[in-house]
Amino acid sequence: MTTGDPVTGAARTAPSASAASTAPTAGGAGPLPGGAPGGRARLGAVGMVIGSALSLQFGSAVAATLFPRAGALGVVALRLVFSAALMLAVCRPRLRGHSRADWAAVAGLGIALGTMNSLFYQAIDRIPLGAAVTLELLGPLVLSVVASRRLLSLVWALLALAGVYLLGSSGFDELNFAGVGFALAAGGMWVAYIVFNSRTGARFPKADGLALAMGIAALVSAPLGILDAGGALLDPVTLGLGAAVAVLSSGLPYTLELFALRRLPAATFAVLMSLMPVAATLAGFLVLDQRLKPLELVAIALVIAASAGAVRTSRTT
Repeated sequence: MTTGDPVTGAARTAPSASAASTAPTAGGAGPLPGGAPGGRARLGAVGMVIGSALSLQFGSAVAATLFPRAGALGVVALRLVFSAALMLAVCRPRLRGHSRADWAAVAGLGIALGTMNSLFYQAIDRIPLGAAVTLELLGPLVLSVVASRRLLSLVWALLALAGVYLLGSSGFDELNFAGVGFALAAGGMWVAYIVFNSRTGARFPKADGLALAMGIAALVSAPLGILDAGGALLDPVTLGLGAAVAVLSSGLPYTLELFALRRLPAATFAVLMSLMPVAATLAGFLVLDQRLKPLELVAIALVIAASAGAVRTSRTT
């Protein structure tokens, strides 16, 4: 959580995400003329993003309990290895008949996934979760402005950034340079993830491309996890919790995001990622009994308003 020029690449690939939406979608909702998905399909895609955010952040709450057992890199390795095994078994993607461009998209997505998660877990091992998510989100917010190239998109992005800042501001006094660096780097890889996820969704049926990419991500993260945690990864409790984290934090949310990117423009999707710290706040309240302060409620309202505005604006694009 960068390779080359991810923001410029995102601007070039945003039309590909829209083009992918002209194909029949999993939900059966057809597109409108000109490639813009129908209102029902778009609403379903927004629901997928919300479901992804909730699943990912509740999975992060479970993952936090594993840090003392297996370390940050060990937890990432468990999460991605279990996710890859599950998705490859369920999807059974074909290995033959793909072009070099297909494999380039899958490899890019896999490397982005493995690197993004490794960097982010290193960040939250050093700085508070809210601050880490806030800094990481700067990547998708920049992407939303550059890919859309509309003044109103800048307004929604700034509104979302204001809300995200308020959510994470309580932890900013505890930051250290290493944690900030890891979080910002994770944000850069998040941009790469959005770009390559869009390309992969356009080139592979169902979730086949994601399953292959998850296998590559597991290969990227496994050696680091083994070096960091060693034999602790074989503890039965650690393995069980690692499997749960894999489903909640990787398998389910990444699949939902893959299908959402087939129905939403990349710029809209990037702004909707601002729902991640909102979901993290809710998970903290429900799972960890972390009470919401009035300022945090205002921040949530700002982020929701920005996300709703981004979706409404994208209907005219």
